[in-house]
Amino acid sequence: MAKMLRQIDDEALERPFNKAQFIRLIKYMGPYKRNVCIALVLMTIATLSSLGSTMLLSRAVDTLDSGAQEMLMYYVGGMVVLAALGALCTRHRIRLMDTAGRKALATLREDLFNHIQGLSFSFFDSRSPGKILVRVINDVNSLNDLFTNGIVNVLIDCFTLILLLLIMLWVNWQLTLLSLCILPVLFIIIFKIKREMRKRWQITRMKTSNMNGYLHESLSGMRVTEAFVREDENLDTFSNVNDDIRKSWMRAIQINNAFWPMLDLTGTIGTILVYYVGISLMGNASAPLELAELLLIIWYLGRFWEPLNTLSNFYNNILSATASMERIFEIMDTPADVQDKPGAYDLPPIKGRVEFDHVNFYYDPENPVLNDVSFVAEPGQTIALVGATGAGKSTIVNLISRFYDVCGGSLKIDGHDIRDVKIDSLRKQMSVMMQDSFIFSGTIMDNIRYGRLDATDEEVIAAAKAVHAHEFIMQMQKGYQTEVNERGSSLSTGQRQLISFARALLNDPKILILDEATSSIDTHIELLIQDALEVLLRGRTSFVIAHRLSTIRNADCIMVMRDGKIAERGNHDELIRIPNGQYKELCDAQYRFLMEDASSAS
Repeated sequence: MAKMLRQIDDEALERPFNKAQFIRLIKYMGPYKRNVCIALVLMTIATLSSLGSTMLLSRAVDTLDSGAQEMLMYYVGGMVVLAALGALCTRHRIRLMDTAGRKALATLREDLFNHIQGLSFSFFDSRSPGKILVRVINDVNSLNDLFTNGIVNVLIDCFTLILLLLIMLWVNWQLTLLSLCILPVLFIIIFKIKREMRKRWQITRMKTSNMNGYLHESLSGMRVTEAFVREDENLDTFSNVNDDIRKSWMRAIQINNAFWPMLDLTGTIGTILVYYVGISLMGNASAPLELAELLLIIWYLGRFWEPLNTLSNFYNNILSATASMERIFEIMDTPADVQDKPGAYDLPPIKGRVEFDHVNFYYDPENPVLNDVSFVAEPGQTIALVGATGAGKSTIVNLISRFYDVCGGSLKIDGHDIRDVKIDSLRKQMSVMMQDSFIFSGTIMDNIRYGRLDATDEEVIAAAKAVHAHEFIMQMQKGYQTEVNERGSSLSTGQRQLISFARALLNDPKILILDEATSSIDTHIELLIQDALEVLLRGRTSFVIAHRLSTIRNADCIMVMRDGKIAERGNHDELIRIPNGQYKELCDAQYRFLMEDASSAS
């Protein structure tokens, strides 16, 4: 898992600025234009208050220098009022932009999650869950600074720089031009070094993500670790990952510690130069420079570096945000391979007749998965699919659920080509149970009700009783309100499957698909599972994929798949009599295994 996260995080940390995607991203702030406009006004007032306070301070110094102290209290009072006004405006501006930015990010994350939910299985086949998780969480979070402060700050900082420059030129244009001579050096320090500093911190965060991934993997597999006595080896691996973080952090700290002294040194040299020339001008009889004017230039010069630094941060944020934007919109622009076509209609209530008519399917045209498959499942029939791995069993049930579309031929349910009906109306009338009986974190009651939220408690309990899950549920501390861990790790395999059976039964589907859902059942409750299966399959068109052939002996039709074709078909009694038949060989092999297992146990 740590290796997987390294592959995820090794993607581009920064990309060239993309104007079209930036405009698309900023549109998420559209509903909050009022907040942005008010924030701009508030920040403008705060900026003017700060500059005005500095100007009043210079006047106060000039008052002390001239000896006319009667105006001093007015200047001091004005400075206090302007400082309070600026602080109040800044506070409200931060609150407004935080609110707007967080809401915009929440909307973006919801849109991304909603789009992911609608994507086809082919999308998830080609991407790891970890990579998708990074998109929804890390990439969206990386846009936080841009949404909450970046846009407003860059506008105000540009305004501040222009205003500062105009005031400084008005006060003394010679000193202003002199002070601007050090700007090229500052630009190099701020834009070049800070960009490198940002990259190093990004690498540190990437390596921290790797450590978190390895830690999560180790905790999830702790039982396996202890069973194979891997504690020392895992500790060595963790120590290496942890040491890697320390080294990358130290490299980031080195450039961070060098940046601020270099910035201060450059600013100090420029200030000293202005002081030197300014003091010389104060002694110039033809055009004397007042002390208040010199101090005002110096103080405004100090204010000049702050917006430059902020603009450099924004520049780096934009580069980083562009990479995140492209990764987010890459997913949001990915179309679903399987989607409702124009004019699709709701599938009416069905009886459950399923017809494959010369169906072909492939992921790669050169390697067909299904080749000219035809069969009919009548309402209420149980169809069992057996065969080697890769024979096409799961593909058949995936096509029925329309997780993929057929590449040739047609698949009809009650005479309706499923490509002509709306996907939701199709899937609402069927239930699918996979080999891994997935249990969500939450109560057992919520898990059974997952597919039918309007079901009453009585209906949930009735479904659990029907599949023999009620007894073990009531033995738990809080019964149906018992909280289960993620993926149901606190439950046995058999218990998870019985809960899944209850969930499927409560949904009351007309078509039921069991994709190897009974292949890993607990032996001591196999009879209980069999009884539950009989209840679940009764009166429904069912497709069952099973490794345990004992679970499909009573199927109406057993189809043996081989190389994407139906090699044999019939019920158990018919297939077992085929000399050298594949189904007979599978049954004989399982029988021998069970006999050997029983002999070993005795």
